[in-house]
Amino acid sequence: GSWCPAPLCRGRALPRPPAGPACAVGRPLRWVSSSQPGPTESDPSEGQVYLSESCVKRLLEITEGSEFLRLQVEGGGCSGFQYKFSLDTVINPDDRQGQKGGARVVVDVDSLAFVKGSMVDFSQELIRSSFQVVSNPQAEKGCSCGTSFSVRF
Repeated sequence: GSWCPAPLCRGRALPRPPAGPACAVGRPLRWVSSSQPGPTESDPSEGQVYLSESCVKRLLEITEGSEFLRLQVEGGGCSGFQYKFSLDTVINPDDRQGQKGGARVVVDVDSLAFVKGSMVDFSQELIRSSFQVVSNPQAEKGCSCGTSFSVRF
């Protein structure tokens, strides 16, 4: 189904999220290390990412089969770092998987350090709809574009 104004080719990056407050409260994901089989509850020091109800609902609508939402943090943007969302099917050895209500989010270990304690939300507005990271305790300041942030030291 169509979920953003522009058509999305599978595997391409999702639209850049707008800035905006989160209105939904999420529950913590259960993280699983793909490289170490064992209990589903991971080491608390690895941090957690939360999914809002709207994020879970949207992911269940757009993902098919083994697809999941990948969240990455990359260098760049107007504040030093930027969030990148994409649909993926390949789990890498350094990935951490989170699941809530059947929706899956995967974050690599390096990116997780920058987003632990954050919430992933799905925002639907008149001109666009997108996934976004909100309430990131690791970010010192964000940017009006909503994708870029600087890190708190």
